[in-house]
Amino acid sequence: MKQSDEGASRYYTAGYDGVARFFHWLVVLLIAAQFVIGWTMPDIHKGTRPEGLIAWHLGVGAALIAAVVLRIVWRVVHPPMLAPLSPFLRVVSKITHGLLYLALLVVPVLGWANASSRGWSVKLFGLLPYPAISSVGSPVGHEMGDIHGYLAWVLFALIALHFAAALFHRFILKDQVLQRMLP
Repeated sequence: MKQSDEGASRYYTAGYDGVARFFHWLVVLLIAAQFVIGWTMPDIHKGTRPEGLIAWHLGVGAALIAAVVLRIVWRVVHPPMLAPLSPFLRVVSKITHGLLYLALLVVPVLGWANASSRGWSVKLFGLLPYPAISSVGSPVGHEMGDIHGYLAWVLFALIALHFAAALFHRFILKDQVLQRMLP
């Protein structure tokens, strides 16, 4: 490898530090857990109690909110080096990442609003209670639960697009973009 190629390789792979990669993979694990729990937990109706898988969904959701907020703060304070992309791919990447971050915040916050409207407590690690963000019995808070479910599918689609883009970079473009997020 020529010296200029080595420098380019360092440029590609130096994009994300260990903390950013940790938050990325933590969010991946929490989202995977949420989708599995969400698909297998019982339907929520009037009078449903936050027990079993529903309690797990609330707890993992609380951890997800914390992880996403910390991830966003870390990214703002420690922006990654930009990957050398074409102007088109740079725009697509910015839009996709922006929508992912938005969905990663909005979907769990809507679930939190729905839980609040049911009088359920949302706690980080089962200890630190989050404040209620809708009043008990709020019709808007209840409606947030339906929107939460629909937008979870949008989030799933964005994740699939993100994953497909990583594979596109690895196997079609054969660049080092994927390696920037691998340990």
